[in-house]
Amino acid sequence: MKSTRLRLHIGASRLHRWLALVIGVQLLLWFSSGLVMSLLPIDRVRGEHLVDREAAAALPASARYVSPQAIIAASDGPVRALRHRMLLGRPVVETETGSGALQLYDGATGVRLPPIDARQAEAIALGAYRGTPAPDAAVERVTAVSTEYKGRVPAWRVALADADSTRIYVTDTGTIAAVRTGTWRLYDFFWGLHIMDWSEHENFNTPWLKAFAFGGLALAIAGTILLYLRWPRRKRRRAEG
Repeated sequence: MKSTRLRLHIGASRLHRWLALVIGVQLLLWFSSGLVMSLLPIDRVRGEHLVDREAAAALPASARYVSPQAIIAASDGPVRALRHRMLLGRPVVETETGSGALQLYDGATGVRLPPIDARQAEAIALGAYRGTPAPDAAVERVTAVSTEYKGRVPAWRVALADADSTRIYVTDTGTIAAVRTGTWRLYDFFWGLHIMDWSEHENFNTPWLKAFAFGGLALAIAGTILLYLRWPRRKRRRAEG
């Protein structure tokens, strides 16, 4: 019995020691990244203190609007969603086809509108910006997704020269798809460390994460075994003393 107990104790000690060496660094990263992310207010991460994504004028009641049937008839394919809204002072209709494509129409005439240009994208971004005065902006076309932006492409990136290095991504139909700030980038960096996806920062089912999660579980089990094996000895020593 003692021999079995001793072998179990030695095996658990070795396993616990080596796992602590291998898993310990990642455990530190898990705890520290989780702490940092919990301390960052989510509204600041999303940039809500700088950009009002939902800022939009109400549709004027006096305006004349084309019928939804006319918009559907002019669409390239079956329409599964239709939305009226204001865009730079004019009523528009945004449709989504069965394939997921977005199309923009003049709300009064039903004429299909071209994708917004760089000047319009800048006006939309600055119109939603809450800071004053509005900073200088640089507009760039985005044709591929990246770690910072994984939304619909092509789109426009409006880079603002403010203290937070704000980047506002505007779709071709004039909606704000994403807001990226220095706080968001800090959060995203620690999120990538937390889920062990160092390139895309979005896959929390990576082999690395699974392996270290199993290693952490084994570390806890080994520690529990050691605690169980050592606890009675301490009680016995106290009793003998």
